[in-house]
Amino acid sequence: MRMPLIAGNWKMHLTLHEAVELAKAVAAAAEQYSDREVLLYPTFLQFTRVQEAVSGTKVLLGAQNCSAEKDGAFTGEISAAQLRDAGAQYVLIGHSERRHILGEKDDFLKKKIDRVLEQNLKPMLCVGETLSEREAGRAKEVVLNQLLAALQHLHENEWRQITIAYEPVWAIGTGKNATPEDAQRMHSTIRSKISALCPSVAHTVRILYGGSVKPDNIAALMAMPDIDGVLVGGASLKAESFIAILRDAVV
Repeated sequence: MRMPLIAGNWKMHLTLHEAVELAKAVAAAAEQYSDREVLLYPTFLQFTRVQEAVSGTKVLLGAQNCSAEKDGAFTGEISAAQLRDAGAQYVLIGHSERRHILGEKDDFLKKKIDRVLEQNLKPMLCVGETLSEREAGRAKEVVLNQLLAALQHLHENEWRQITIAYEPVWAIGTGKNATPEDAQRMHSTIRSKISALCPSVAHTVRILYGGSVKPDNIAALMAMPDIDGVLVGGASLKAESFIAILRDAVV
């Protein structure tokens, strides 16, 4: 049985005070649940203060990005080792905004995966197709190519640290979302590919859905057999909506 994971990606939002208060509210709500996990991705500037706010609670913390380099003269970058030292447990890799706005390519993301695993952190790899790719009938091809490029070289123990987040690019921040059935088909496709790459972990790797997740669609999404949680964007920025998603994620 895969433990559901409810993750909030705060992106470039919230003041420091707002981030701390939101983290405290989420942590308080999370205490009542033993059958689901909660993960927050604050910004780098918010990270240590949020870490202090949730210390001793059930809330897990992740970083929204990390450098592809181990260390050195890379101004403005933050290494996986520094993230581990700050208390991170997860690192988000390959979010569509970094792929399509900042131009990060598959080979570059593979390097990030390796840096994160070297520090015993857990990578959450984001994969997903654009609207044009979907309309051209290439959705599965695109998603599986992203998966293979970043992960096919991993050994079994490394696979056990991996989480996948399927985020159709056309559904991120648009108010649109894949139907639960659409999402399930892609999640099943991803799990089948993982089974081909590393059969021993296919039933344990968590695959999350992301893309305009809201309180009113969380139950239907989580009812699907291969959807193991959600990566929430806009709805994670307010305690009321994120806590409602957390509450309704497991019936």
